[in-house]
Amino acid sequence: MRSSALLLASIETTEATYTGPRPFGAPGDPGTRLLAGPPEHAGPESLGDHVARLGPVPDTAGDPGSFFESVRLSALCGRGGSSFPVARKLETLMSSGGAPLIVVNGSESEPASRKDATLVGLRPHLVLDGAVALAAATGAGEVVVVLHQSDHEPRAALERALAERGAARRDDPRFSIVLGPDRYVAGEASAIVALLEGDDAKPRFNRRPAALSGVGGRPTLIHNVETVAHLALLARFGNDWFARVGSTASPGSTLVTLAGDVAAAGRVFEVVAPVSLGELLATAGGVSTPPAAVLIGGYAGTWIDGSRAWDVAVDRDALSAVGASLGCGLIGVLPHGTCGIVETARLMSYLAGESSGQCGPCVFGLPALSDALADLAAGRSNRGDVRRMHRLGAGVIGRGACRHPDGAVTLVESALEVFAPEIRRHLGWKGCSGVGRGPIFPLPQTPTGWR
Repeated sequence: MRSSALLLASIETTEATYTGPRPFGAPGDPGTRLLAGPPEHAGPESLGDHVARLGPVPDTAGDPGSFFESVRLSALCGRGGSSFPVARKLETLMSSGGAPLIVVNGSESEPASRKDATLVGLRPHLVLDGAVALAAATGAGEVVVVLHQSDHEPRAALERALAERGAARRDDPRFSIVLGPDRYVAGEASAIVALLEGDDAKPRFNRRPAALSGVGGRPTLIHNVETVAHLALLARFGNDWFARVGSTASPGSTLVTLAGDVAAAGRVFEVVAPVSLGELLATAGGVSTPPAAVLIGGYAGTWIDGSRAWDVAVDRDALSAVGASLGCGLIGVLPHGTCGIVETARLMSYLAGESSGQCGPCVFGLPALSDALADLAAGRSNRGDVRRMHRLGAGVIGRGACRHPDGAVTLVESALEVFAPEIRRHLGWKGCSGVGRGPIFPLPQTPTGWR
């Protein structure tokens, strides 16, 4: 077996630097980290190829303090949407007592996002290694991987990977796969806890962190797929290596999915060095000039004017400075000649329909906002109706059991700002610039139940 020093040197010969060919890459491209390895068409990487490429994951049980310190110094934040510091969750878990449970959340709820499905489907052993490192360091004997019911390819890749590890007689924790409903809020942390306790996968009002008291009262560490995969590499190579890519404010690489009017809709790229949205979209998406607008962070994300977004770095800190959150990593492109109000009304209708039906802000507030946007898109509104939308949003935000209504309000408020010229046309019904254009972003056909 090669030494860790030789492995690290081998990886660094293909790792991206700021002088490399591109500051981002697709699966299998030189310079990537999470997506490094065989090309996309090769399918899931086998256990043998994975171990030959990276070596075994270190036994973090032997020195958990060193692993925890490496995670803390890395400043790794969760890649599931909230960007919560990973080290703080670990500290909470370790202070709670009791038998911990590790949950890998692969229930990627954003309809256009594919980063977690791509990672599980192509690099399943990297994800499992991260879970093994977490379990060993925390003393957990059980890991649950949660997927959506429709995640057929990721599930098949994961089942094959677990079978390979079983045949190799690896000393892994007990793994299980649990399938949740294909609903937007079913991947929220408290909804995951509810699902694993046998209830409907709906967010709960309990504000107690799962790391303190989660499934069955056990301290439960819930991280999304990308975060866990990062931990697999951190366990091997440490925080100094981790910080060699990304930026000073946002260290580490980040997976993004391109959506909308791009040449590579649905493709996933790993950003490893500072790059502007314009360069990423031009090189990977075939978008040569600033589009009408860019949707950042998912369907419950933030619209940014295309010209303003073009020079902004694909970086969590830089995007935060312009009022956006990278969230799940979705970057959606709205082309010129398409009406942002019409497209936002479509997205808002979907978000309103994805309410879990438990609290007033979702049950009443989101449909009211959706109806108001639909009226505006159809030319049935006046300026008083637009002011009413602002009031509706203010009455909804911060009042739900989860952050679903907050995200929906963010989408609407950013649309009212960025698409102000379209609003004026719709109020006077002088013709919509998007007449005759079809939908830009994909939506699920029919919502499923909650079980």
